[in-house]
Amino acid sequence: MGRERMPALVLASASPRRLDLLRRIGIVPDAVDPPDIDETPNRSELPPALARRLAAEKARAVLARHAGAFILAADTVVACGRRVLPKPETEAEARRCLTLLSGRRHRVHSGIAAIAPDGRAVVRLVTTAVTFKRLSETEIAAYLQSGEWAGKAGGYAIQGMAGALIRAVNGSCSNVVGLPLSETAAILSGLGFPVWRCAATS
Repeated sequence: MGRERMPALVLASASPRRLDLLRRIGIVPDAVDPPDIDETPNRSELPPALARRLAAEKARAVLARHAGAFILAADTVVACGRRVLPKPETEAEARRCLTLLSGRRHRVHSGIAAIAPDGRAVVRLVTTAVTFKRLSETEIAAYLQSGEWAGKAGGYAIQGMAGALIRAVNGSCSNVVGLPLSETAAILSGLGFPVWRCAATS
């Protein structure tokens, strides 16, 4: 069966990193349709619950626009304890994130939501523990100068220069980038999407 005859897959995310991760395992979405939702945490909402909720809301937000397609959405939250770290927009904000993460273990939570054409839905949480080395002022300054932090949850990108700042990763590394690939493939496959056929024909 050719790729053109397979069920359509819509990625409900604007993240180029998620798109790249899917392509690494041979999955190329037929459409990318970023949802427009409010990502503000609810009062007293813990980071894992936030990641799950936002992923589910993203999937539902684009469902009506793509009848008969598989929908895949995800949301990644970087947290120190109960504190959700931002996606820094300024160097000062990124510095605060790096200073907080220095020498500490934190968690990266990703909610994954998938909806099949028949309405079946799965929402799953994947958590990875990441430990930073104790950062010197020179290391922080150099990383800030790189600009990699911009728009990244927690102010760092593990797939880039920040890899030299991280002492340990316990769990899925692709989860820290933005999408846990093993779990995502299992979810799509379980809903009937031909994951491995896509990989074979990509």
